[in-house]
This record gives sequence, C-alpha cells and structure tokens, in this order.
Amino acid sequence: MSDTDAPHLHVLYEDHHLIIVNKPAPLLTQAPPGVPNLEAVVKDYIKTKYAKPAGVYLGVPHRLDRPVSGVVCFARNTKAAQRVHAQFAEHKVRKVYWALVEGVVAPDAGVWDDWIRKVEDEARVERAAEGEVGAKLATLEYRVLKSLADVTQLELSPLTGRMHQLRVQTAWRGHPVLGDAMYGSARAFGPSAELPRDRVVALHARRLTILHPFTKEELTVEAPVPDYWAL
Repeated sequence: MSDTDAPHLHVLYEDHHLIIVNKPAPLLTQAPPGVPNLEAVVKDYIKTKYAKPAGVYLGVPHRLDRPVSGVVCFARNTKAAQRVHAQFAEHKVRKVYWALVEGVVAPDAGVWDDWIRKVEDEARVERAAEGEVGAKLATLEYRVLKSLADVTQLELSPLTGRMHQLRVQTAWRGHPVLGDAMYGSARAFGPSAELPRDRVVALHARRLTILHPFTKEELTVEAPVPDYWAL
C-alpha cells in the first residue's frame, strides 16, 4: 500500500491479515528483547496505528539474513500465520532476489545445483557431497540483468530454501556477493561500519509472491533496493 509515518519502517502491503515490509540491512528480522529487530519495529507500528492496549500478535513465517535487505511478510493473526507458513514449508512461495556480484557471470541465464550443509555450531554453510550427513541439495535459477566491467547484477530465484544458499552458490562459482566477506568477497559495499555485524551485502529480496491466506488470490509484493545500491 503506502509508506508509513513510523520511523525506519517501509510498509509495502497491509490488511487485517498480513503486513509486508521492506527490511533494511543490517537489521535482524527477530531477536531477543532489547536487541533491535524488525519484528519489534512492526509490532510498535501496529500498536501505535491501531491503538492496541494489549500485546500485538505477529507471526513470522520466514526471515532474511541480517546483512540482507528486502521483502519480509508477517502475519497479523494465527490463522494467517499457519496458512502462510504452510506455503513456505511446501515451497509454494515464489521469491526473487537481486544481487551485485564480483566478475562477469556467463552464460546469461541458467540453473545451479549444489549440495550444502550447515557447519556445526557456526552460522555458515559449506560444500558437501551427495549422501553425506547433513547434505542438502540447493537449486537456484539465475539471470543476468546488467553486466559492468567487473560487477554483474543478477536476478536470483531459489527453488529450495537453504541457509545462505544464494550467497554460497554465487561465491562457489567465483562471483561472491559484494560485501560478503564470509564467503570470499574482498570488496566493501554499502555504508561503512566498524563492526562486522553492522556491515551489509549486495543481496536484496526484490519480490515475493504468495497466495493471500484468506482471499486465495495471488499477491506479489516488490521492494525497491536501498539508496546505497549503485546500479
């Protein structure tokens, strides 16, 4: 629908069942009390806008990594939360990301398959072989949107929902996402930040398509990239 007057909150769509917003990086989607996070910002917005005297319910059917910006969908009641969560669990949600990556990507479009697994006790993933313990198949469609001298803008459509999937599948082909030091990028990106947790990467959840949990109509919501993106 429209922007809101709430600080640091860009609402993309809102009704009685859903609220879909553009998450800024490097804000966490969720966090313990006292740690800044998007869920708390959205709850404050709802509480203020609708003058709710008690607590605000907010279902969180999916998340974005801290350094990633873009579309995040929240549910405003338990029935909506159950139905939207089921769509994510059953891979019925269509997600499209934009990324700026190092180098020139060729060919201009294709599908990447990799076996990956989470590193135990760490917030990262590594290569795996089919059949290894913890190995999961990651499948990603990509399309080149723009090629510059040493940077490519990609449109990425994950067909699976693995941890850090887009970040490692580009990096393993020699094209790490700009600013993603965890997976090999040597280039800074976005606003300068002293702490690693406050750094952002050039990955943006551009578009999300779901079935509305009550009308059953297809709902597509798109988020503009942050101002610091140079396209």
